[in-house]
Amino acid sequence: MSIRLETVATMACMKTLLILFNFVFWASGMLMLCIGIWMRIQLRDYVDTSVEGSGAALLAIACLGAILALAATLACCCTARGHPALLYLYGAFLAVVALLELGAGASVYAYRTSLNEGFAQGLNDSMIAYNQDPSKSSHIDTMQSTLHCCGSRDYTDWLSMNPPNIPTSCCKVPEKCNTSNPDDIYTEGCYNLVLSFINSNIGLVAGTAIGVAFFPLVGVFLACCLANNINKAKYEQVA
Repeated sequence: MSIRLETVATMACMKTLLILFNFVFWASGMLMLCIGIWMRIQLRDYVDTSVEGSGAALLAIACLGAILALAATLACCCTARGHPALLYLYGAFLAVVALLELGAGASVYAYRTSLNEGFAQGLNDSMIAYNQDPSKSSHIDTMQSTLHCCGSRDYTDWLSMNPPNIPTSCCKVPEKCNTSNPDDIYTEGCYNLVLSFINSNIGLVAGTAIGVAFFPLVGVFLACCLANNINKAKYEQVA
């Protein structure tokens, strides 16, 4: 009798811990979703100036976060029902999630190199298409006004364009600006500033994904332990 009571108490404790884990897991999924969307919005003007489809990695982080939040919600029902097969299935799912998060974090970090390599060419192409392509013009203007920079390496890059033209987004004070006067415009180029901005934010996203990847392993342990205790309780009832 005492062994059966001990098993029931252990199951109650494991259920409570797993429900708490599911809540934290749901919160981590929502965090990844918010970070992925926020970083995609923040980096939109910079990644769109670079290689084609360069925002896919950030959107993948957001999608993975949404999947985690949904899975954690369903897992609460699975835990409450206490079905061993579902718990083992949930544990296997968490193991796969851990591998996916590690892969996502590593791919985002590796993607940083290709983004850096493609940005210089993408920026030059956008400058050439300035005033011809409204989308690229908007990205350039947003980047220059936000980061307080002008041109790729420096403001003289605009003077080599055909025709030579320094955009008003290079102006320190647009209402009172003479673009031919270097004192009225930003003279530092955007290339190094953008790379620094992208690298710091990509590192945040990759670090979050890799850090969260180890958390599902706790859930694997809890789910398997609870399933094992439920099977043990059923065996004791039969015995």
